[in-house]
Amino acid sequence: MSLARRLKSLDLLIGRGRQTSLLKLCHAGRLVGGLSVSWQVTPDEAIGAVTHGMGGLAAKLKVLDVRGAKPMQLEVRFELPPDVLREDDGPRVVTEKWDVDDVPGLVHNLNDLYRHARDVRPVVVLGEWDDMVQLWAVPRPALRELLADGLLDDVRNVQALRSILEG
Repeated sequence: MSLARRLKSLDLLIGRGRQTSLLKLCHAGRLVGGLSVSWQVTPDEAIGAVTHGMGGLAAKLKVLDVRGAKPMQLEVRFELPPDVLREDDGPRVVTEKWDVDDVPGLVHNLNDLYRHARDVRPVVVLGEWDDMVQLWAVPRPALRELLADGLLDDVRNVQALRSILEG
């Protein structure tokens, strides 16, 4: 089955075109959940678009403070799902400081933070195309199938994605 047909079968492809790779499809705006980010964009500039694409609890993450350049320190506040072992049924609100060098580093932190949140789409770092990093927020069931099919074997964070689905 061709890449385009496989992506259409998973409802992950829109529009028409002749792009033949995930990088080119993302850059052309054809991947549902795809995002092209300039290499010049800093993590604090990209975090809103990335968390919006991830959805769920990730969309509620707030940046409280930003310091430095490389690594950039982000102070973030986020909600975690209620813990079944706690008596309190409400969400847990946490504040942390992250040191991140670039947008792929930010994606790593976000994927790790929301690894157990089933309503949050993990982000695939497809790589670079046309001086932009190509990111793709993929629903977990589709991500599982794409990994099983080997379609994501060449992406930068394939090992981290596999561990998210195993955990």
